[in-house]
Amino acid sequence: MTHAIRRPAARVGLYFAAFAIALYSAFPIYWMVSSSLRPTQELLLNPSLIPSELTLQYYYSLLAQTDYPRQFLNSLIVAIATVALTMVLSVMIAYGVTRQRIRGKKAIIAGMLYAYMFPPLLLAIPLYAMFTKIGLNDTLFSLVISHLTMTMPLGVWFLWGFFKAMPFELEEAAMVDGCTRLGAFLRVVLPLSVPGLVTVAIFAFLLSWTDYTFALVMIGSDVNKTVPLGLASMIGAFDLRWGDVMAGSTLIALPLFVAFILLSRYFVQGLTAGAVKG
Repeated sequence: MTHAIRRPAARVGLYFAAFAIALYSAFPIYWMVSSSLRPTQELLLNPSLIPSELTLQYYYSLLAQTDYPRQFLNSLIVAIATVALTMVLSVMIAYGVTRQRIRGKKAIIAGMLYAYMFPPLLLAIPLYAMFTKIGLNDTLFSLVISHLTMTMPLGVWFLWGFFKAMPFELEEAAMVDGCTRLGAFLRVVLPLSVPGLVTVAIFAFLLSWTDYTFALVMIGSDVNKTVPLGLASMIGAFDLRWGDVMAGSTLIALPLFVAFILLSRYFVQGLTAGAVKG
C-alpha cells in the first residue's frame, strides 16, 4: 500500500520538477520575444508579463535604419561555410581513424578533444596574428577558419564514436556486391550516420551563428560585422536601444528554432546514439 502511494507522488514530483525546469529555461526566450513586440513606453516604464499592445516598430527600425540585414547575411555565410567544412573534414578524419590503421589515432582524437576545451579568446589572439601576417585579417574567411577550431574537434569526437560502433561487416557486404570502398561509404555508412551528421551540423551552426569572441577579435570593419557583433555595437554608454536589441536577438534565435523544429527527430536520435555508442 505504501509503495502504491509513493509511486504517484514520485511521478507528480517528477512532472513538477520537469515543468519548473522547462518554465525556467523558456521564460528568458518568452521575455525576449515579448519585449521586441512591446511599445517603447511599456517596455521601459511599465513592463508587464503579457503585453497590452503589440507593435513591430523595433523590427522596422532595425531592418531599415541599421546594417542588420548585411550583418545577418554575413553571419549566414560564415555559419553555412563553417558547417560545410566541419562536415567534410570531420567525416574524413573520423572515418579515417576508425577504419584505417593509423598509429596514435587515440592520441589524435584526444588531442582534438583537448583543443576544444581551450577558451575561444585564448585561440583568437594568436590566430589574429597569423591572419594579419598572411593578409587575411578582417575577412569572413578568417572567421570561418577560426570557428573550425571549435566545431571540428567536436564533430570529429562525436562521429568517431558513431563510426567506431558501426559494424565493418556492412561495408564488406557492400564491397562483395561490387561497391568500391568509396561506394560502400557513400551508400551504406553515410545513410546510417544521418542522425549523427545532423547533430554535428546543428552544433556547428549553433557555435558559429552565436559566436561573439572570434568576431570581436577578427573583424574590424562595419561591412564584415556579424549579427552578435552588430547587436553589441548598439549598446552604448548613453544610448541603449533595448527594443532594437530584443528584436535583433529574436531574429538571431529564429533560424535556430526552425532548425531544431525541422531536425529535432534526427537530433535526438544522434544524441542518444552518440551517448550510447561513444
